[in-house]
Amino acid sequence: MKFSAFALAAAAIASTSVNAFSTPARFGVRQHVALQMSTAVDADTKTALATAANEARGLAMDSIAAAHSGHMGLPLGAAEIGAVLYGSQMQYNAADPTWINRDRFILSAGHGSMFLYSWLNLAGFDLPIDELKRFRQHHSMTPGHPEFPSSEHNTPGIESTTGPLGQGVSNAVGMAASEKMAAAVYNTEEHKIFDHHIFALAGDGCFQEGVSAEAACFAAHEKLDNLIVLYDANEVTLDKMAEYTQSEDILKRYEAYGWEVFEIDGHDLDAVEETIAAAKANDNGKPKFIKCNTIIGKGMEETEGTNAAHGEAGVPYVDKAKKNIGLPDGEKWYVSDGTRDFFSEVQKKNKATYDEWQATFSAWKEANPELAKQLDDAITDTTMPASEMISKIPQMGEDAEATRVSGFKIIQHIADLVPHYVSGSADLHGSTRNYINDGGNFGAGFDKSYAGKNLYFGIREHAMGSIMNGFAFHGLFKISGSTFLVFVDYLRATTRVAALSELNRVSYILTHDSIGVGEDGPTHQPVETVSGLRVIPNLDVFRPGDAEETVAAMVHSVTRKEGPTALIFSRQNIAQNNDMDYMARREGALKGAYIAKKESADLDVIVLATGSELEHAVAATKDMPGARVVSMPCMELFERQEDSYKEEVLPSSCTKRIAMEAGVSGLWYKYASKVVGVDRFGMSAPGNIVMEEFGMTADNLKKQIESMA
Repeated sequence: MKFSAFALAAAAIASTSVNAFSTPARFGVRQHVALQMSTAVDADTKTALATAANEARGLAMDSIAAAHSGHMGLPLGAAEIGAVLYGSQMQYNAADPTWINRDRFILSAGHGSMFLYSWLNLAGFDLPIDELKRFRQHHSMTPGHPEFPSSEHNTPGIESTTGPLGQGVSNAVGMAASEKMAAAVYNTEEHKIFDHHIFALAGDGCFQEGVSAEAACFAAHEKLDNLIVLYDANEVTLDKMAEYTQSEDILKRYEAYGWEVFEIDGHDLDAVEETIAAAKANDNGKPKFIKCNTIIGKGMEETEGTNAAHGEAGVPYVDKAKKNIGLPDGEKWYVSDGTRDFFSEVQKKNKATYDEWQATFSAWKEANPELAKQLDDAITDTTMPASEMISKIPQMGEDAEATRVSGFKIIQHIADLVPHYVSGSADLHGSTRNYINDGGNFGAGFDKSYAGKNLYFGIREHAMGSIMNGFAFHGLFKISGSTFLVFVDYLRATTRVAALSELNRVSYILTHDSIGVGEDGPTHQPVETVSGLRVIPNLDVFRPGDAEETVAAMVHSVTRKEGPTALIFSRQNIAQNNDMDYMARREGALKGAYIAKKESADLDVIVLATGSELEHAVAATKDMPGARVVSMPCMELFERQEDSYKEEVLPSSCTKRIAMEAGVSGLWYKYASKVVGVDRFGMSAPGNIVMEEFGMTADNLKKQIESMA
C-alpha cells in the first residue's frame, strides 16, 4: 500500500508534536530565556523535515531489526535533530565529503550509529540503501559504531571513530581548535577559506564520562565559539533511568564552564532550527551547549521513554511502530520520492555554497601561492621521506644527554621541516621539553593566538588525547602531546582509538621513562607502561638509546603513514654511542633495530637493549669480542622489516641472547632467552641508586652474560 505524500506529512507532523507522545512527557519543555523564537520554519520545509525524520526512524528500525542487533533509542529519539542538521543547518557537499570547509558532525553517542547512517543516505552521501540493509555485517559500510575512513572502512561522512562515551564530544573540541588554527593561519583579509562549525550529538553517558568535562573546560577557556554540542537529553541510561545516577543541573555546569547554554524541545522542528541557527550566528567567544529534551525510542509505544528503548528490545514492535508514525505497511527501508526530492534540492543549495567557496579558494591560491602549497601539503599530509629528513637535521653532540633534551633540540628542526606540525603539553612543557621556540602559543587571551603552535592543555591528559585525535580527524595538522610516561594511562583510551583509526597525524612525547626518575618514587616510575603501550596494535613505540636515535624516532613520528607513534624519552642523561657513525645510528633506528656494536670474533652472544640501557650493553661487552649489541628502539618497526634484514641483525644460529630494559621483562622473551628487567615497582631514592638497586648497570649485565651457558 502506497501512502500519499499528504498523508505521510500529516502523520509526521502529528508525531513530532509534543502532545502526540504516546507516553506522558516526564519533563516540562522550557524555552531558553536567552532565545526568543522569531520566525518558524516555513510550512513546506517543516513538512519535508518532519517526513524525513520519520523515514529516518523507519530506516533505523528496519536495519536494526534485520541485524537483530544495535541501538534503536537514539535514532528514533533524535530524528528531528538529524533532519534539521542535514536538511537545513549544516554546510556540506555530499558529492565531496572531504571538502575542507565543510561543517563537521560527530555522533559522540556512537552506539546510535543508525542515526548517522540513515541521515548520510538521505542527504545523498555515497552510502547506498543496500549498505543500510547490511548494518553490522561483515565488510559492510555500516559497522556497529562509526569508524573513521581507514584501511578497514571507508564510509563517507564519518568524521570520527566513536563509541567509547565522551570521546566524540571531546574530539569535537579538537576539531574546533583545529578550525580556529586553520582560519588564523590561512585566512587573509581578502579571502576567507575557513569559517565552518563543529557539531556533536551526545547523550548522558558522554557527559558522565570525565573526559567530556576536561574537554569542555578547555573549549570554554580558549573561546571555541565555532563548537555546537547538542545534548540528547532523554533521561535514560542503559541500566536505569538517568535520575538513578545523576542529579546535577547540567546547564548550570556548562554555563559555569563558560559555555552559552540553551534548552529546547528536541522534537520541535522550529525550536531546533532556530536554536541551531542562533548558535551558529553568535561569535561571542563561547562554545554552545543545546539541551534537547527528547523521548528515547520515540514512536515505539511499547518501549519509548524507558531504558528498554536503548538497545534492540523494540525489534518485535517495529512493524507496528512504523505504521503508527505513518510509514507504509509492510515496506522495508522506505524513503518517499518527496524526501528524495527534498534532499536533492538541499544538495543543490549546498552545491551553490560550495561553488562560491571554490571560487574564493581559487582566488586565494592565486594570491597566496606559498601558503597554498603549505595548505596542500597539510591536507595531503605530505612530508619528505624519513630517509631524507634525517639528513636535514644536524649531527647531535657527543656529550651525555637526556633524550628529552635531545628531543627539544630536534623538535625545532621538525617544526621547520613540517610546517603543519604543532605540539602541546599537559602542563609539563618545562619537563617534557617539547616546546616549539618561536611557534607562539595557541588560544585566546594572554600572549596566545589561534595561530600558535604550542597548546597548553592544562592538567588534562585524557582530554589532551581526545583533542589531539580531533585535530587528526579534522585533517589539517600533525600534533604531538606530552606528559610523563607514567601518566599515559590517563589517555590510554584515546591512544587506542588513534591506533584503531590509523591516525598517523598523532604522536605522543612521554618522558621520565623508567625507575631512573629516582626521588619521586614508584608513583612516578613507570615499569609496566612501555610494554603496556607496545601491546596496542598499530602503535609504534620508540624508546631511543641516544640523541641520534632520538632524531630517527622523531622523524619517524612525523613521516609514518599507518598510525600513531609514542616517543619514550629519558629524564636522566645517557651516553652517546660515539663509536658508531651518527648517520648509521639514525638509519639503523629507522629500521626498529640494528647492530650497535658488532662482534670482532666469532659470534657468541647477542645482547639486546633499548633506551637508557643501551649504554650499559655497550659498556658491558667492551671486552667481549664475541658479543654483538643490538639496539632495538622500536619493536614494532623491526617486525615490519624484511625477513632477510631481521635474520641479518638477529641470526637464528645464535640462540644465546640476553635483553636488558628498565621495565617489565615479558615481551623481550620473544627475542632473548634471558632478560634483565624490572618486574616490580620502584622506590624513592636518587635515580642512580634505584638503577643500581634493580640491576640496571653495566656490571650486573656483564655478570648475567657471563653466567649464561
